[in-house]
Amino acid sequence: MTDPLMTELLETALEAARGAGDLLRDGRPADLGVAATKTSPIDVVTEMDIAAEKLITDLLARRRPRDGVLGEEGSSSEGSSGVRWVIDPLDGTVNYLYGLPSWAVSIAAEKDGETVAGVVIAPVRGETFHAVLGQGAWRNGERVHCRPAAPLEESLIGTGFGYVRERRIGQARVLGGVLPRVRDIRRGGSAAIDLCDVACGRLNGYYERGLNPWDFAAGALIAREAGALTGGRPGVPASTELTIAAAPGLFEPLRGLLDDQGAWHD
Repeated sequence: MTDPLMTELLETALEAARGAGDLLRDGRPADLGVAATKTSPIDVVTEMDIAAEKLITDLLARRRPRDGVLGEEGSSSEGSSGVRWVIDPLDGTVNYLYGLPSWAVSIAAEKDGETVAGVVIAPVRGETFHAVLGQGAWRNGERVHCRPAAPLEESLIGTGFGYVRERRIGQARVLGGVLPRVRDIRRGGSAAIDLCDVACGRLNGYYERGLNPWDFAAGALIAREAGALTGGRPGVPASTELTIAAAPGLFEPLRGLLDDQGAWHD
């Protein structure tokens, strides 16, 4: 990596994500409670979630005070440097609440609106994924690549579900149309990890409706740098409406199936 800015952004993201991951893993209280609710009573915000975001934003304020921030737990500032950090301090909150290992810290850096660096750390899984635009995707220091395209019917596809009843009903309907057409479906509970699992070949593809930028910004860059395609409906980038990731050759039929099933609306 020769660009000093890219080096600084990646190193800052890694330091912040590792600090937050250590806090979440080592500081998880036995009597972990719910500090608030988000979109429904099923979707929880833990005290640790909020503490992790504060740790990240405090570090960013010290290291790069002119940058903007978009954080899941309410941190938001415009900045003046052209760099914006997109932060999910705890992706997979319900997994974390129940003591399941599939949760992660996700941090992406955007430069002039384009994601240029991304880090996803899953502390309990012992995995650190990172990518810089144009420089490949890496897991624990080793380069990773997405799995070569398989026929749709031989593909393992990841997905996730929202927490609002009406959206879950729509997602169940779409799932009913997708499941018979693929090898199988997995629901891991962390969009960031699912995207990284596409990047390293554990999933052939992934889709989900209802993600926010902090859910997919880092993971989508990592998937792309591993050779996958990402997007939404035909001609539309990944968004809250629909996010898809898969290898070239699988991406197109998967997107076509999802479009036919109306996966982009409730």
